[in-house]
Amino acid sequence: MKILLIHGLSRTPLSLLGLEWYLQQTGRKIEQFGYLAVTETFERIVKRLRMRLETIASEGSYGIVAHSLGGLLTRAALGLGSIKLPQHIVMLGTPNQLPRLAPHAWRLLPFRWWTGQCGFNLTNPDFFASLAPLESPYTIVAGTGGPRGFWSPFGDELNDGIVALNETRFSPDDSIIQLPVMHTFMMNDSRVQKSVVQALNI
Repeated sequence: MKILLIHGLSRTPLSLLGLEWYLQQTGRKIEQFGYLAVTETFERIVKRLRMRLETIASEGSYGIVAHSLGGLLTRAALGLGSIKLPQHIVMLGTPNQLPRLAPHAWRLLPFRWWTGQCGFNLTNPDFFASLAPLESPYTIVAGTGGPRGFWSPFGDELNDGIVALNETRFSPDDSIIQLPVMHTFMMNDSRVQKSVVQALNI
């Protein structure tokens, strides 16, 4: 089974090289999908991803491992119409609900410029409502290493520093793998990597 890795917002495929190497040691064929939000609209990225998925699907069974925004790009691309679905999708810290920090970040001009439409979508409830439900089996891995307490924007809620645990939830019935890691570098943690492999072996 081929695995497609999709990085998060403001990152590049380089951020997933460690996970790529780890997965390659299990004998899997790995590809990466890259994008740059500062130069592409969300729709353009999704269109390219859709074309990539069609190519991979034509070659046989496949899976997807997506970090953060990569999971939302996956949901949007798979929701465009008929396509051979992945055998399994693993989402790492993906905000399947509107992340509370996004509207605050959007007030900052550098964030607006760098993230463009992708960043704006994270502030828009209509965007999340428009995403099609996942039809493939999926696993959610969420970090719980973020700050909690009086001074935390998350209060006492579990979080990874960027996304709250409950914001990763796709369905009320989700059984989320919780690990004490932070959002930005969670894919480099050995516990996360092992969880990805276990999920793909389901």
